[in-house]
Amino acid sequence: MEIRELSIAGSFEITPKQFPDDRGIFLEYYRFDKLAEAVGHPLDLKQANTSVSKRGTVRGIHFADVPPSQAKYVTCTRGAVIDFVIDIRVGSPTFGQWDQVRLDDVDRRAIYIPEGLGHCFVALEDDSTVSYLCSATYAPGREHGVNPLCKTIGLDLQLAEDELLLSPKDTEAPGLLKAKEQGLLPKYDDCVAFYNELNEKAGA
Repeated sequence: MEIRELSIAGSFEITPKQFPDDRGIFLEYYRFDKLAEAVGHPLDLKQANTSVSKRGTVRGIHFADVPPSQAKYVTCTRGAVIDFVIDIRVGSPTFGQWDQVRLDDVDRRAIYIPEGLGHCFVALEDDSTVSYLCSATYAPGREHGVNPLCKTIGLDLQLAEDELLLSPKDTEAPGLLKAKEQGLLPKYDDCVAFYNELNEKAGA
């Protein structure tokens, strides 16, 4: 597989090598050792999730308190989504910026999103099926959101606004600057310290 760091430091696009034959296709979509080499520590898998979404569904922008937050390794096993990683870490040199990866059942890419960054995707097809490997279990009291339609962030969701389907929770979530004012966002220095701690543990 090929692993490429995105413009938001610490996040990665993973492109697997596919092996087709007359029976179908085989591929490795996750290798803990390859990912750990790129990230600096392995993904400590604690939970796996799957979502199935109609075209136009937007899920996110979601994040969790650091530590431990929740690192995610995300792939699309059916259909297609545009997956976004958003830097919401206050004090980061790329605060408010984002990058994207198309995840689909053709190239079968994955994206790794470290702790402290925001995650969002928009489904481009009906029944788009997304699988997430997570480093921590869901903890409702530590989970937060930023409105995916926030103009300050300006995600390119690639569909008309009247085609988008958002949950009430995501619709009611604050914009980036309001979330910052409310003290909801992780701090960049705290995230870097946590990453260093994980790297040191991996090297012990």
